[in-house]
Amino acid sequence: MGVSKTDRKQRLIEESNARGRPSDYNPELTDKICSLLAEGISLRTICSAPDMPSKTSVFRWMRTNEDFRVQYEKAKEESADALVEEMLDIADENPVIIENDENGGVKTTKLDSAGIARNRLRVDTRKWVASKLKPKRFGDKTAVEHSGVVEIDHFNDALTNFMAIAEKKLA
Repeated sequence: MGVSKTDRKQRLIEESNARGRPSDYNPELTDKICSLLAEGISLRTICSAPDMPSKTSVFRWMRTNEDFRVQYEKAKEESADALVEEMLDIADENPVIIENDENGGVKTTKLDSAGIARNRLRVDTRKWVASKLKPKRFGDKTAVEHSGVVEIDHFNDALTNFMAIAEKKLA
């Protein structure tokens, strides 16, 4: 597999330097922010790094810069795909409890029901977020049903007029 999300978060924090938090709009910085967002890293985590702007600055940039707002929205939409990838990894995890014998060897392994419940919650949360970020692809499908009669008054009036004209011409 690749680098875990936790490792990416840690690397993001470690790569920071002590020059202070940027607050002026910078296209290179916004590209980096959007790239990290698209990988599924939250804005809260990104902005917690000392070399990243505060969330307040990012939100101000979105209000004042249309290009950044579009780029940010696209990155958030792409993050839904990253969440789906994470769901697959979580679903493939095998939460087990390993019991060792007195010699340190494996005595038994059994499924960890708390780990299974936690993984279910993690997947469900990501499904919900993905459905909000990319509703056309990951949202619930809704069917609209109609019962009753649909009356189209204008169509009926036009048809009646047409029939009257046709009868006059044929008469």
